[in-house]
Amino acid sequence: MTMTSADVGTIQYRELAAALRGDLIVPGDPGYDEARAVYNGMIDKHPAAIARCRDTADVISCVRFARRLGAEIAVRGGGHSGAGLGVGDGALVIDLSLLRSTTVDPAGHTVRADAGCTWGDTDHATVKFGMATPSGFIASTGVAGLTLGGGIGYLSRRFGLTVDNLLSADVVLADGTFVTASEHSHPDLFWGLRGGGGNFGIVTSFTFRCHDIGEHGTIIGGPVLYDFADTPEVMRWYRELLPSLPEELSGWIGLMTIPPAPPFPEELWGRKACSIVWCYTGAHEQADAVMESVRTYGSPLLVGLQPMPFDVLQSAFDGLYPAGLQWYWQTDFFNEISDAAIDVHVKYGAQLPTGHSTMHMYPIDGAVRRLPAGATAFAYRDGGWAGIIAGVDPDPANAGLISQWARDYWQELHPTSAGGAYINFMMNEGQDRIEASYRGNYQRLAQVKNRYDPDNIFHINQNILPASEPSP
Repeated sequence: MTMTSADVGTIQYRELAAALRGDLIVPGDPGYDEARAVYNGMIDKHPAAIARCRDTADVISCVRFARRLGAEIAVRGGGHSGAGLGVGDGALVIDLSLLRSTTVDPAGHTVRADAGCTWGDTDHATVKFGMATPSGFIASTGVAGLTLGGGIGYLSRRFGLTVDNLLSADVVLADGTFVTASEHSHPDLFWGLRGGGGNFGIVTSFTFRCHDIGEHGTIIGGPVLYDFADTPEVMRWYRELLPSLPEELSGWIGLMTIPPAPPFPEELWGRKACSIVWCYTGAHEQADAVMESVRTYGSPLLVGLQPMPFDVLQSAFDGLYPAGLQWYWQTDFFNEISDAAIDVHVKYGAQLPTGHSTMHMYPIDGAVRRLPAGATAFAYRDGGWAGIIAGVDPDPANAGLISQWARDYWQELHPTSAGGAYINFMMNEGQDRIEASYRGNYQRLAQVKNRYDPDNIFHINQNILPASEPSP
């Protein structure tokens, strides 16, 4: 009998399947299409196999098998990468989504989270103890991806980035060995993991410092919505106000179409708006005084500020943005919200192509700025905002429409930016863009890459080339 290369590959993957506690899914298996799908419905990749790992030993087996076979590796945590970097055509996907345990130490103010956890999992574990660690803005986001890219979130002004609160990480390296990275063990690797993405190994668990937030985990937060026509005045007020606020209060600003669903009043459904979503983690008896200006400025359409558990705010947009929507992202860092930038926001905000499409600007301020740019791989600590333009829609027929709107918006806005971008929001934008986003940290990252992954095994990511490898 003559065997094809596909037959040989299938036999080899059967060997891997026998070595795993988890499941190995290959093309033709029930559930293959579901297993290869990621958060962004625009991504349609066909991996050679998907290994749904049950433990770190499974991850080690996968890495060693891939090295031996010469297979490409893609690593999936929460699957939220806009560029779809948790999957690849012909690759072995090492899927960590079954690794979902958390362990809280209330006395030590720490939480250990496995790499398949979402921030919803982690917040569920910590908020019950009145604590949280800085994370993002969507609870379904994976802990691993957000952390490794830096981690900007509601708590960052007060407590820093997610990576500023990372205490240690368990890592499977490119040669299949296992290490724990911290300030005292493999400190160069630990430095690189804090913003350098998935370039150096597969993190299987993270240990974070936690902070007391509000009373019993209750913050005061929610949206304040303004008529779209008020956008220029609101943005000018916000850009001056935000840096002057106490660090217990943070808010991101955006342009949106008000969703046609509760809790928004029906008379506002479908209306374009400028929105600011606030989060206050200070003493509740001081909240009225601290938040007076954000409650009363201008003529808001809606003031939705109220006490709530932190994880309720963190998950507030999950229902609006379920997995499987079409996404096209563009991103930049901004030192300021200039008048020229506001003109661009008004132009393209008026053209929001679909109800889900949006623009957000997340503050980089307070505690984030107090660390030097070289303290972690995340380099952008000058202050300002991380901006994202997101063309989003459920219908694949609108993929071109939302992509073109986002690209046009970005092209006009980019000259007002600081030049680099938040890698967690980047699509496949080329090596120059990656290097610009790491600024002066890139060469050090390349050296860490050369030490821990000299063959660039982990390259389905925002790739950092090993120091000895020339740029393409």
